[in-house]
Amino acid sequence: MQQRLQKILSAAGVASRRRAETLITEGRVTVNGRVAAIGESADPETDRIEVDGERVSLRTERLYLMMNKPRGYVTTVRDEKGRKTVMDLLPPLPDRVYPIGRLDLNSEGLLLFTNDGAFADFLMHPSNEKTKTYHVRVAGALQGAAERLSRPMVIDGYKIAPAKVRLLKQESDTALFSITIHEGRNRQVRRMCEACSLRVLSLKRVEIGGVRLGNLSKGAVRHLTADELQLLRQGMQVHRPKTASDA
Repeated sequence: MQQRLQKILSAAGVASRRRAETLITEGRVTVNGRVAAIGESADPETDRIEVDGERVSLRTERLYLMMNKPRGYVTTVRDEKGRKTVMDLLPPLPDRVYPIGRLDLNSEGLLLFTNDGAFADFLMHPSNEKTKTYHVRVAGALQGAAERLSRPMVIDGYKIAPAKVRLLKQESDTALFSITIHEGRNRQVRRMCEACSLRVLSLKRVEIGGVRLGNLSKGAVRHLTADELQLLRQGMQVHRPKTASDA
């Protein structure tokens, strides 16, 4: 049966639909040996669909994983600069997975992976309002920092909702805050700190949508539990996202 290529690639666990569109635009997707175009359809049962020369096959097993990402790894399937990626930390799996959202090179903590495109698109869509909590150690203008971080701010012309901020530890020249946000704009927490004259020394994501990192070792990976999946899927049945956004 003919289906849009983005849907096929998402169902096959290659990438989310938004990322699949990028792969097609970059000319990395072929159908029967011909470079594919945006909007094209194919039959995954009869057509030979390849990404970077590797054939795509549909599988039914769905995988949902969490990782405690260490610093020094980029959140991407492959990196043109040859840097270490989070994919290097994954154990052998029965199917390919890809990261949901991002943590930048110098950030660490909770990162989710899946081969379920609909699930990934739902979690990354800005309207689902899944909370994300970070532990952030900062230096700089510490006096009144919690209050400033809690105020509404404008980032790239977009007014973000007030964050929930708690002071976890105060030292002479640094402080550790818990910051919970909803939107997950690109590098939002770092940019919030910058706007408040604070320098980020470390940033660790500890929770997404009620799912906690807990005591998972740095660099370790485990499968999500049924209860964790239920938390993350809340609202998914009535939500039909068309695009995805970086978190």
